[in-house]
Parts: sequence; C-alpha cells; structure tokens
Amino acid sequence: MHIVLTNREAEIMDVLWERGASTVAEVRAQLSDKPAYTTVLTILRILETKGFNHARRGGARAPLYPAGRS
Repeated sequence: MHIVLTNREAEIMDVLWERGASTVAEVRAQLSDKPAYTTVLTILRILETKGFNHARRGGARAPLYPAGRS
C-alpha cells in the first residue's frame, strides 16, 4: 500500500524529522504560516493513523515522535 502525504503533512513531518520529539505548539511554531493549533493537532493525529508518528500520552504537552524514534 502506497501512502501519499499532503503538502501540509509533509511540511509537518519535515519539522518532526528535523527536530525530533516535539509538542504540537513546537511544531506549529516552526511552520511559516502559523495554522491554528487545532489544525496542527488534527494533522498530527492523521499522521499517527498513517503510521508516521506516535504520541507519548500524558496531556497537552506530551511530545510527538516521528515513527521509528522514541
């Protein structure tokens, strides 16, 4: 199965790959156009269902990790 990322998903994954573990707020801060926090959160959740990242549960400030890292 071939999974395709949207431009925004790829941009967010670039942030995670460059920075490593990051919170939603930290990812948002790295995006040039500063989308809404909830938009970034939604996209990160979509990426998690696609297997591209995973979250450490534990509240709003829990970091997200690119897949393959912990």
